[in-house]
Amino acid sequence: MKPRLKEHNIKLGRDALYRLLDNYGLLIRQRKSRAITTNSNHPYRKYGNLIKELVLNQAGELWVSDITYIRTAKGFSYLSIITDAYSHKIVGYKLHPTLEAKGAIDALLMASKDLKRTDKLIHHSDRGIQYCCQE
Repeated sequence: MKPRLKEHNIKLGRDALYRLLDNYGLLIRQRKSRAITTNSNHPYRKYGNLIKELVLNQAGELWVSDITYIRTAKGFSYLSIITDAYSHKIVGYKLHPTLEAKGAIDALLMASKDLKRTDKLIHHSDRGIQYCCQE
């Protein structure tokens, strides 16, 4: 392609070429494979959203759990994280080779190890199967 552009005295860098192709709908974007980490379509009990319009006053009132994937040479690993919503401190985590509930449970056990009181603590998640199953 570069020789053809040169024939017509057109100088065009890579980024400008990509922009031009994109403007005319000719740029084909490469899709990366993504790991699916949430399955909310399961038969287990799903609790209502307890944090809608919740105002936090201190740390230890709301923990938010999530799972993210990390691409490795062997595929994916899954990082379960529990964050205190008020302080933004990560209170528990577990890197696990599968999406099994064990990763989320281990992160919760780590977070609860130094917990003094639980009477006002809400544990919030995306209601994925790891958080709702019987384990």
